[in-house]
Amino acid sequence: MCMPSFLLFALRMRVVFIVLLPLSLVACSSDDVEDYQERPVQQLYNEALASLNAENYIAAAQGFDEVERQHPYSVWSTKAQLMSAFAYYQSNKYDQAILAAERFIELHPGNRDVPYAHYLKAISYYEQISGVGRDQKATQQALDALQKLVRRFPNTEYARDAKLKIDLTRDHLAGKEMEIGRYYLKEDQYIAAINRFRQVIEKYQTTTHVPEALHRLTEAYMSLGITEEAQTAAAILGHNFPGSEWYQDSYALLDENYLRPQVDEKSWIVKTWKSLF
Repeated sequence: MCMPSFLLFALRMRVVFIVLLPLSLVACSSDDVEDYQERPVQQLYNEALASLNAENYIAAAQGFDEVERQHPYSVWSTKAQLMSAFAYYQSNKYDQAILAAERFIELHPGNRDVPYAHYLKAISYYEQISGVGRDQKATQQALDALQKLVRRFPNTEYARDAKLKIDLTRDHLAGKEMEIGRYYLKEDQYIAAINRFRQVIEKYQTTTHVPEALHRLTEAYMSLGITEEAQTAAAILGHNFPGSEWYQDSYALLDENYLRPQVDEKSWIVKTWKSLF
């Protein structure tokens, strides 16, 4: 392999430097040189691939990294970068997988495997989604990465899978908003609770949490004495989810106060709902 001139210069300088060192240090440097052995790129790649096939994913990732380290200008290096990301993903080393995928995308933006690199990055975030009781940074990162994949490569097989994961991710984020909203409602912090339930209506209207969000809005507005908004939330809930247990609860709450579900056209809920559907 043709070695760049600056590397040849560095190696010549290293030889001169070693000659001038005391013998004891020369011995140590010689040991270091012996530890490092440049091997043919095909051999390195095949060894890493063998580790991957044997499901020894960490060794595989390290092997693919070694391909790039020893032969950075080889066509095998490009393949190894993406295989490294895959191996790290398979070993649940998601942060390393993301970094490897990002590196591949940055260095090879026109490569035909870039959609797959974006997919690896997205699902590496997706696999880190935790319960709604914990921080949802990874969930938002997963959603952003999945949506970017669908926008840029809509006709790929990866986009089809990403669309399914987007729905699940959005439902997860809506669940987090609901959890916080319920907490505020329990603590009688009604405005804070309303703001959380409003987020579900405005941003996550296709998720499974919308019926409960409308009911919780009914509860919160009733607690504040803002009956027109409470009636509107209940009316929209009843119109769109008539068989829901949440509508039964909202209807009962209004009935206790001699009220019925009724739409107020001035309500933000009506304006938001009409703009979304």
